[in-house]
Amino acid sequence: MLKLDKVSKVYKVGTFGGKELRAVNDVSFEVEDGRVVSLIGESGSGKSTIGKMILRLIPKSSGSILFDGIDASSLSGREQKEYYRHVQGVFQDPFCTYNPIFKADRVFRIIKEEFYPHSSGSEWNDKVRKSLEAVGLNPDHVLNKFPHQLSGGQLQRFLIARALLLDIRFLVADEIISMLDASTRMDVLNLLADLKSRGLSILFITHDLSLGYYISDQSVILYNGCVAEKGSTVKVYKNPAHPYTQMLMNSVPRMDMKWGADEASIQCNLTKTSAGCVYTTRCPTAGKKCLQTPPTVEVETDHYVACWNYSDTAAHKNRLSY
Repeated sequence: MLKLDKVSKVYKVGTFGGKELRAVNDVSFEVEDGRVVSLIGESGSGKSTIGKMILRLIPKSSGSILFDGIDASSLSGREQKEYYRHVQGVFQDPFCTYNPIFKADRVFRIIKEEFYPHSSGSEWNDKVRKSLEAVGLNPDHVLNKFPHQLSGGQLQRFLIARALLLDIRFLVADEIISMLDASTRMDVLNLLADLKSRGLSILFITHDLSLGYYISDQSVILYNGCVAEKGSTVKVYKNPAHPYTQMLMNSVPRMDMKWGADEASIQCNLTKTSAGCVYTTRCPTAGKKCLQTPPTVEVETDHYVACWNYSDTAAHKNRLSY
């Protein structure tokens, strides 16, 4: 369905734009029909930038983003409108998505005017009610409410219902549950799982490893704009091959263990460099070879890693049990 092939995003920074910031660097992965792919990494790794490029909110600098084999960046006019019928996004802060002076269901009226101008009032109202019920909202309780009268979880569901009105096939879910309480998180996650069972494909952007494992079929581990590791979620989590992935796994708190003095931070082995592996300055196994860009190697079927020392790190035994 959706394929990213060596996608990069470069920003001009500094005085008069004299310098470049490479936020995303040669990222490649695919999201197949009816599958969930988690894009995982720490803040500043380029996750949201990738989501925005897929949604055409910002232009890519190079590479291709293909939807059903067609480059999304080349679309315009009616083709672009048709693209947004199938591809939509939901973002981290639902309160910032709504204009506080308008009622929340205004988003439905905008969709009707733009995409369904000839739909009758009764037909449209029935469609709206069905979309709200599909995400677990009672139309009688949430329609005609202002955003401040609804909870964060209700507003997120509202946004997902908005996407469902367009009969979408692909959803970019960018940190959509990070601001919600634990019980509401599970409701939204289970809703996404239900939508997946109906054939919806999802790019689930998160920095929370446990959430990524719970919902996704495939995982892409992103560091500093580059793909460190990707593949089957079970294989990536059970046998992390990249030192960064291992560090992430070992950083997850455990319910049966309190923090102790033996928890050591990763130290830098080499001075910072702009060449080679982007993880070099934090990697405990870095050597001179790491000053060159590592190849992407298939460690096992449906499990890839970009690391010179993957044969050593693959023997790492993760202390977590997922």
